[in-house]
Amino acid sequence: MEATKVPQDNISTYANNAKAVYATDENGDYSVVASTGWEVEEEVTKQALNEFERQAQVAYDLVRTGEKSPLYYHMFAQRMDLIVLAQSVGWFQWRVKRHFSPKVFAKLSPAKLSAYSDALGVSVKKLTKLPNLSNKNK
Repeated sequence: MEATKVPQDNISTYANNAKAVYATDENGDYSVVASTGWEVEEEVTKQALNEFERQAQVAYDLVRTGEKSPLYYHMFAQRMDLIVLAQSVGWFQWRVKRHFSPKVFAKLSPAKLSAYSDALGVSVKKLTKLPNLSNKNK
């Protein structure tokens, strides 16, 4: 893309910031150009965020009914999936998936809970509970 054609749509998902993109200058050389975003990029980002919120709500309901452990909800609430969470803690996916079982999760060691806590950026106390979302709009 040419430097003069780098999108400058001031999209809301950038929160009044810019990101660096590579573009060609008038000599055909690549240089870094600041972009305030592109409307299409904003729409796709909002769709992805909406999907994460939908998945978190589904997970919340499954945890509330006792079908899944709180770990399952927190994974989606932190915008992760099984693959990302497993990579973050350094365990096989099947092992992490097993921890979605409420009975298995209840028996996890403090070390395993701490690993999940670090990966998800939440305290162990918060990780083991389901937050009260009754005040949030669905």
